[in-house]
Amino acid sequence: MRVLVLGAGRVGSVVVEELSRDYDVTVADSSPERLSRFEHLARVAVVDARNTTRLAELVRGFDVVVDALPGSLGYGVLRLCTRLRRNLVDVSFMPEDPLPLSREVEEAGITVTVDAGFAPGLSNAFVGRVYAEFGEVVRAEINVGGLPKEPRPPLYHLVLFSPYDLIDEYLRPARLVRDYRVVEVDPLSTIERVRVGPFEFERFPTDGLRTLLYTVRAREMVEYTLRWPGHLERMRVLKELGFLKPENLGRTLEVILPLMQYDTPDISIMEVTVVSAEGSSRLYLYDEAAGGRTSMARVTGFVTSATARLLIEGRLPKGLVPPESLGKDRELFNYVVEYLKARGVRLETTFG
Repeated sequence: MRVLVLGAGRVGSVVVEELSRDYDVTVADSSPERLSRFEHLARVAVVDARNTTRLAELVRGFDVVVDALPGSLGYGVLRLCTRLRRNLVDVSFMPEDPLPLSREVEEAGITVTVDAGFAPGLSNAFVGRVYAEFGEVVRAEINVGGLPKEPRPPLYHLVLFSPYDLIDEYLRPARLVRDYRVVEVDPLSTIERVRVGPFEFERFPTDGLRTLLYTVRAREMVEYTLRWPGHLERMRVLKELGFLKPENLGRTLEVILPLMQYDTPDISIMEVTVVSAEGSSRLYLYDEAAGGRTSMARVTGFVTSATARLLIEGRLPKGLVPPESLGKDRELFNYVVEYLKARGVRLETTFG
């Protein structure tokens, strides 16, 4: 089984390390410098994913593709893999809705898993597990964050993935479910204080429910992203003053990025509470940076790798598989949970 990992960034690096232990892996990236770190683990290919002709030539030679590229490239890779009939594990967080491509994927006879990461990903899978077990959801609430362990002023945050994807969280309307209806809200219109585990955070609604909006029947459902107190008000001011508009964003990032790049370990934390007619179910996850990897890269890359292994081993169905569908199968969900635990991630689940 030949596996192609697109993207040699933080998440892609974890996936390459995890999968190269058992499979024939090639990692592709536009940066020869980044690829040089993997020559002892996997084959490497220098390719710019924006060059669709070159990318298609590369993809044809593989059975499974893992897309760890920025979200802006995700939909194009999905369309390409569908056209070329190549199985795909996607963790790009593409802005487009992949569900309308379900028929094309099914007709291609391949398996495509989307949002196969931390959140969306594991969070969706847990909601799907509870939904399969207990039926209609009364309320599902996801609180999730990747944060510096020791936040520093003035922004109290750390850039852990693409800065443009980070800013997009403050700009993209957040879709949530209220009284069974999908509604959109300005993400920075609601900033609240919340305690998760031993910590007190700020939170704001973000567009991380994704396919859950259409695959799980729920009366109320929302995802909140967590930040240390002080960060969100500053970002709201920047947004209100126009500094996050496309024409100004480049210059804004030149100023604020250095303020969110400093030496401190990061932490990942997630609490998912799902209330059904049978009671309340809860998932709690906590992780810290380890082994030279950021925590966010660890938890995301581990979920992606576990999902890829399930696909390679033929344990996933054909068609487009959102993460909550993986969660609906108890055995598959437990496989992912145990995969993370075996790698030192603290993860607890209770079902009510």
